[in-house]
Amino acid sequence: MEQTDRTGPVLIVEDDRNTSALIKTYLEKEGFQTVQAYDGEEALSIIKNSNPGFVILDIMLPKVDGWEVCRRLRSFSDVPVLMLTAREEEIDRVLGLSMGADDYVVKPFSPRELLERIKAILRRARPPQAQKKEVLSHAGLVLDPEKLKVTLHDKPFSLTSFEYKLLYTLMRSPGRVFSRSELLDKVYPHGEVVVDRVIDVHVGKLRQKIEQDPAAPQYIQTVRGFGYRFTDEDTVKPA
Repeated sequence: MEQTDRTGPVLIVEDDRNTSALIKTYLEKEGFQTVQAYDGEEALSIIKNSNPGFVILDIMLPKVDGWEVCRRLRSFSDVPVLMLTAREEEIDRVLGLSMGADDYVVKPFSPRELLERIKAILRRARPPQAQKKEVLSHAGLVLDPEKLKVTLHDKPFSLTSFEYKLLYTLMRSPGRVFSRSELLDKVYPHGEVVVDRVIDVHVGKLRQKIEQDPAAPQYIQTVRGFGYRFTDEDTVKPA
């Protein structure tokens, strides 16, 4: 899948029209173009047809809820997604991230905070390491930082920005064991407050994409009690 055009408009998916209008006003004052959707079906149609550069996604939506919109969206697009939720439970935040959301904001929120979260996500969409242009390759898995492209046995596939940075970090140092806190620093370099288990979620999603058998991973290995490492074995069974 090709990378999403980050210059597209911000899609605001929010059924409360007053909240949607407020977000729209703040974003447009900062120079963002915006488009609005008021239910999940309309949002998915806009995403498929207009290629937005960013999606602000409320969870509680008519017709199709935000969880399902995010799940379907990730089947065909890697556009950054910021979820809006009225619930503060940790499991809801982890669930959103596990479905491919890049961040979340709990209602009620400050429009200024929302704006800064969006800017932070867009800043980290292209990892600084990509400037080194070092192509990484191991047993059919190839990561090209210059093109932000990952292939497995010549078949390209899409990663979220978190998954990309996680894979890049591990592949650069095969055999090295990274603790969860080290990986958190790499994946969330701007000091976002997240729980350690978020790394487990990202690793699980990444394994679903690159491993022949995610239950018996060959590329990304768990080192119990310590963290994760990328294999330094010479061969990996083809998928």
